[in-house]
Amino acid sequence: MKVLVTAKRVIDPYVKVRVKSDGTGVETANIKMTINPFCEIAVEQAVRMKEAGIVTEIVVVSIGTLQCQETIRTAMAMGADRGILVEMAEEAQPLAVAKILKAIVDKEQPRLVIMGKQAIDDDSNQCGQMLAALLGWPQATHISNVTINGDSAEITREIDGGLEKLTVNMPAVVTADLRLNEPRYVTLPNIMKAKKKPLENIKPDALGVDVKPRLKTLKVEEPAKRSSGVKVADVKELVAKLKNEARVIQ
Repeated sequence: MKVLVTAKRVIDPYVKVRVKSDGTGVETANIKMTINPFCEIAVEQAVRMKEAGIVTEIVVVSIGTLQCQETIRTAMAMGADRGILVEMAEEAQPLAVAKILKAIVDKEQPRLVIMGKQAIDDDSNQCGQMLAALLGWPQATHISNVTINGDSAEITREIDGGLEKLTVNMPAVVTADLRLNEPRYVTLPNIMKAKKKPLENIKPDALGVDVKPRLKTLKVEEPAKRSSGVKVADVKELVAKLKNEARVIQ
C-alpha cells in the first residue's frame, strides 16, 4: 500500500515570532525553520505502518520555496522513501494546497493520505478537509489512533466529549492529532541516507493547478501585552475586582 504524507516548513515552535515592521506578516528572514510538528507526527505514523509491513512506499510532499527540500529530507531521514517538492515563491493558501495535493494524488494513486491536522503558522485546519472533498474520499480528522483492516481503516479521534471511533473505507484522507504518536529522533546516518533518496521538483503549472490567492491579509499585529497581576487582601476584594473591573461575573 502506498501512502502519501504532507510536510510543511514552518517557523520553529520554540522561536519567538516577530511581526514585520510594515505589518504585512511575520518575520522569517534568518529565523530557524523546521517541519510542522503535526506533519512530523503524520510522517512518523506512515513510517510505523511501513515497519509493521502494512505500507510498501511512503511519498512525502511539500509546497513552498526551494528551502522546503530540507523539510522533505528530514521526512526521508525519518523513513519516507521519496519526496516531491511543488516549488512556488508565493504563499500557498489552503484551497491552492488542496488542489495541488489532489493533482499529485491523481498521479501517485496512494491508498491513504496522512496529513497534520493543521500547521502551526496559520492554524487554518482546512487542507485535509478540502482535499477529501475534492477527491470525493472519506475523511477522518484529528485522529489519535489508526488501524488498517483490509480495505478499511479503524479510526479513533478526539472530540470534546471524549473519544469517537470510526470506520472509513479506503482510499481515505486522515489528519494527525498530537497524541497519535511521538516522532522519533532522526539519527545522523539516516540523514546521510536521505540525501541519496529521490526528490522531484515540479511547478504548479506542470500540474495544471490555479494557485491564485483568494484571500488577502490586510494587517498582522502582535496581541496586546498582558498587564501585570495584583494581589488581593481577601475574597471580598477578589469578587469586587472580578465584578467591577474584569466584568466576568455579575
